[in-house]
Amino acid sequence: MTPEKISTSTLLHRLFKTASIERFIRHFDKQMEYVPFDAYITDLCERMNIKPQHIIIKAGIERTYGHQLFSGRRKPSRDKVIQLAFGFVMNYNEAQELLKAARKSPLHPKVKRDAVIIYALNRKLDVNDVQTTLHELCLPVLGTEDRYG
Repeated sequence: MTPEKISTSTLLHRLFKTASIERFIRHFDKQMEYVPFDAYITDLCERMNIKPQHIIIKAGIERTYGHQLFSGRRKPSRDKVIQLAFGFVMNYNEAQELLKAARKSPLHPKVKRDAVIIYALNRKLDVNDVQTTLHELCLPVLGTEDRYG
């Protein structure tokens, strides 16, 4: 029998009230399972009936590196996850879920660069449009986060 999904806020409330962390972990073990990022994006491809190579091309990610992300041999940077969101043609909420699945910080509208990305996601722009807009606004393009923090 699969345990019923519990909301994050309910889980947090119960965590605050628990007398025993060990009992809490045992009881809610299935609610806290970690799905590896490669399994998450592979499952997305299967549900959307899209081949990973199609997503990799649309994301503007180098082919070999992209396949290493899908196989789990490489862990993505935040920028690569954002690029994958454009490859999957995700909206803002879906991109936030993808970032969460990759254990990366969410997009934040008070960060100029993130605001451009949010704008582009909302308007279904492609990764090249995003790169051009970032460049025109003198903001780091996707794929340069290691150089700019």
